[in-house]
Amino acid sequence: MNISEKKNLERNMFRKLRDESTLTDRRNVENNVKIYVELFFKNLIKNNHIGIYWPLKNEVDIRSLKEDFSLALPKCEENKRLSFYPWDDKPLYKDSEGILSPFNSNQLSFNQISLIFIPCLSVDKNLIRLGYGGGYYDKLRGDKNWRNIPCIGLLTSNCVSTISLTRADWDIPLSGIITEKEILV
Repeated sequence: MNISEKKNLERNMFRKLRDESTLTDRRNVENNVKIYVELFFKNLIKNNHIGIYWPLKNEVDIRSLKEDFSLALPKCEENKRLSFYPWDDKPLYKDSEGILSPFNSNQLSFNQISLIFIPCLSVDKNLIRLGYGGGYYDKLRGDKNWRNIPCIGLLTSNCVSTISLTRADWDIPLSGIITEKEILV
C-alpha cells in the first residue's frame, strides 16, 4: 500500500471520529483557542492578523474571534497555492476548492500574519497533521517565511492519533495543537 492509500484510510477513519465529536467539545476547543490567543497577544507590540479557516462540516468554528481580532481567511488559488486575505465585511465567494473566502486584492504577506489556526482530521505525537490531502498548508509552509509563523492545529481530542500517522516527505509538523482538553503549544 502506498502513502496516498494509507493516508486515505486514515482520513476515512478520522473523519468518522470527527463527525462523532459533540458540539460541546468543539465549543470547548473554541474557548481554549480564545484563552491561547489572549495569552499570545498579551506581550506583542503589534497585533497582526490571525489566519483562520472557514469551517466545514464538524470542524471547530473560531470565527467568533472576529469580535476582538483582525482575521484573515485563506483562499485556495491555482497550483495548490494558499493565500491569506483580510476578512472584512465584503461578501465571500467560493474559491477553487468551493470554500468561502474573501474576494479582494489585498493579499497579506507573511509579515502581516501573527498566527495561523488550521483544521485537522488528526494530529499525532510528532505534530504531523492529517488534512484533506490538498497540500495547500504544507505548500504554504514550505516557504521558510511562512513556516516561521506559529501554525496550530485545531481538533477534538478523540481525533488525536495515539500512533504515528503516515508521513510524506512534504509534511511539515505543526507548531502545536489545541483540543477541548489541552493547549499544547
